[in-house]
Amino acid sequence: MTTAMVEVVGLAKRYEAVRAVDGIDFTLAPGEVVGLLGGNGAGKTTTIAMLLGLLVPSAGRVRIFGQDFLAHRHRCLPRMNFSSPYVDLPNRLTVEQNLAVYARLYGVADRKARIAELARDLDIADLLDRPSGKLSSGQKTRLALAKALVNRPSLLLLDEPTASLDPDTADWVRGYLERYRRESGAAILLASHNMAEVERLCDRVLMMKAGRIVDRGRPEELLARYGRQNLEQVFLDIARDRAQGQAAAS
Repeated sequence: MTTAMVEVVGLAKRYEAVRAVDGIDFTLAPGEVVGLLGGNGAGKTTTIAMLLGLLVPSAGRVRIFGQDFLAHRHRCLPRMNFSSPYVDLPNRLTVEQNLAVYARLYGVADRKARIAELARDLDIADLLDRPSGKLSSGQKTRLALAKALVNRPSLLLLDEPTASLDPDTADWVRGYLERYRRESGAAILLASHNMAEVERLCDRVLMMKAGRIVDRGRPEELLARYGRQNLEQVFLDIARDRAQGQAAAS
């Protein structure tokens, strides 16, 4: 059996009476893409923040690469990375300077070569000298992804990786992520509201609501369970509290 790259048991985050994440369990195997889905406030971002060590859990256990994450974050974080178009990089630094800073932080030995490779692969070579604050939304999304890949991570946490991209570029990025996963064996946890993207990329899906995982399975299993044609319909059934039998009949 393949050892889990990520193992989450009873993970919880509470703010006084609010249970942002309420005792969730899941695993992530090497080379696997798992979708973390749910409406706004479902607990997705809080879960990712705990996996990054940005928030301390109120309860539960997280093991990453076989290590107790809370006790050994310094061993795990160099092999991980994160991307979100909603987290700005320093606006005054150029694209190249931002990537160079993160390459240094992650101890990338071949910094110039790696930045040049990412610039070519993600079509940002013409932007390297431009301040990050002068980029369009789509360009910032590509920069965020380049930053997330600079250290060739074994575990990649992605929050809306194709937000603000036009359909052609978004399709290209998905293909790039598929190749990266295939060639590197990296595991990817993907939070997305793009259900077609989730169906294409994800091996399994975790459906969150009010801090809990309320359903899970392979995309095709969820479609069969709810009697639906696509994951967007399943998402709406769960968000609107429609039972599986009611969903299939509607």
